[in-house]
Amino acid sequence: MLPLPGSGGTQPEPAAPGKVSSCKWVPCHVQSSSVLETLLAARPAAPPNLAEGASVSPWECRWFYLWVPAQPSGIVLTRDQGGWTWGPVAGPGGWPSVWLTPGSSPRNLLDMDTFSKSDPGGWWSRFGRTEVIDNTLNPDFVRKFVLDYYFEEKQNLRFDVYNVDSKSCSVLKAAWCVSTEAVGPRGEEMAGSDSPCPQDIVTMQLCANKLDKKDFFGKSDPFLVFYRSNEDGTFTICHKTEVVKNTLNPVWQPFTIPVRALCNGDYDRTVKIDVYDWDRDGSHDFIGEFATSYRELSRAQSQFTVYEVLNPRKKCKKKKYVNSGTVTLLSFSVESEFTFVDYIRGGTQLNFTVAIDFTASNGLPSQPTSLHYASPYQLSAYALALKAVGEIIQDYDSDKLFPAYGFGAKVPPDGKISHQFPLNNNVENPSCVGIEGVLESYLQSLRTVQLYGPTNFAPVINQVAGTAAQVTDGSQYHVLLIITDGVISDMLQTKEAIVTASSLPMSIIIVGVGPAEFEAMEELDGDEVRLSSRGRYAERDIVQFVPFRDYVDDSGNQVLSMARLAKDVLAEIPEQLLSYMKTRDIKPRRADPE
Repeated sequence: MLPLPGSGGTQPEPAAPGKVSSCKWVPCHVQSSSVLETLLAARPAAPPNLAEGASVSPWECRWFYLWVPAQPSGIVLTRDQGGWTWGPVAGPGGWPSVWLTPGSSPRNLLDMDTFSKSDPGGWWSRFGRTEVIDNTLNPDFVRKFVLDYYFEEKQNLRFDVYNVDSKSCSVLKAAWCVSTEAVGPRGEEMAGSDSPCPQDIVTMQLCANKLDKKDFFGKSDPFLVFYRSNEDGTFTICHKTEVVKNTLNPVWQPFTIPVRALCNGDYDRTVKIDVYDWDRDGSHDFIGEFATSYRELSRAQSQFTVYEVLNPRKKCKKKKYVNSGTVTLLSFSVESEFTFVDYIRGGTQLNFTVAIDFTASNGLPSQPTSLHYASPYQLSAYALALKAVGEIIQDYDSDKLFPAYGFGAKVPPDGKISHQFPLNNNVENPSCVGIEGVLESYLQSLRTVQLYGPTNFAPVINQVAGTAAQVTDGSQYHVLLIITDGVISDMLQTKEAIVTASSLPMSIIIVGVGPAEFEAMEELDGDEVRLSSRGRYAERDIVQFVPFRDYVDDSGNQVLSMARLAKDVLAEIPEQLLSYMKTRDIKPRRADPE
């Protein structure tokens, strides 16, 4: 038996292709459908004893097995500096088999990674498994899996459907998708998302009285099945209660369910509830049904609601039929849990401001040892950090206009030291168009200002805090990106500025460049110890510090992992935004159903 890649099941070992001895089967993972299309297009006529593999769906061809000769005399799949060399590929258990020409190299692979190229040999890890539904071709799975949504990451999902029996565990079907893309600040709709509503969580409890008796030697073992109605008139199962054994008057335990799962945000949408008698063999007996809606259920917060359980067949056959019992809603409560996406979709705008360190501790820009030094062949450390981080964050700024400042330099025409001078030399409008505009203004400033000191953060933090204080209703949220070499001169004033800003709709990202130790930055981050100043504590943790050297190669000229950099730079912003909204009891803007 052969292991199924990425699963706990096995497949029977397929027959050898032709009369080849001393061979073995090894798994080969095809990363995307475009790879498969390349493979199929490249193959000539199938050799003897290999199936033709024509007219197959890419989704059915993701996993292949290679028949590898013990001696390298045959044509096999190998990889060297010249790329991939393809040999005979066959599939076990009736899976498609193809024959590929040697020396062909796949091109234009589907790029499945946001910030790096796809890995043709990537592996999947199992996240969860549903319950087993016995003897059906149309199962309705109830078990739910909650996946954390990270707006700084792209998450690929794969779903395998297995046929489980006593002999084997075979894959019936596999499907792939990408998690919903982050919603842009302009409020674009998320593909495949539910209608806008908060993450309301409903808790309810029900009981039943005088249900029909279904068991010959006992009463009934009742349970409830909840169905949400779909746009096309069909119903999707969304919850099952536990089974209460041997009673016609069950009281079910309280349970929780998201409003989106129950009604998809439509408070008047039909919710159908079936009552069943549980049977060990899975052929549960139908007792009856009733229909309601989220709005009707919510009225139980002030009064009990009783529903008649009706069996349509019995109602048609028996003239004196009344009902098959009743179900009473004992309690119903709702708690709202809004998400970062809810606020962005509700119109909250993210505004990014950039501040760059122009102090003398960075070294003369004309010297190769300077962190501001740029040659015709490479960017400076600051430019590289600005470009890498900026290209990530600019996708979340609605107008792509970035106020950009410098600090710690003597600026023309009078040579005074400034700690918040506009990089574009426009005091009235310091905004630059996109990160490229910020880079252009930064390089221009290097030619006109004199690097000096000291390194003061407080002025630019107070500048952005003053802007953030003008709109505190949740419609605007500000993020200040500071790029520095890590030597802070006004630590006390910076702490005071951050503590004050912690009550405003803003966050601060500090990116440290160069080899310096960043103990002061770690203190400002406040992850371990809550930041305080003059006896006042920060209302929220609003600072995220990232040492840029952790993401570049030994030469410092190339970012190794844009995806990891994105994650670490942006990971705390959603929670920081939510913490502000919660402390101010600000809800996302949305139109509630009447």
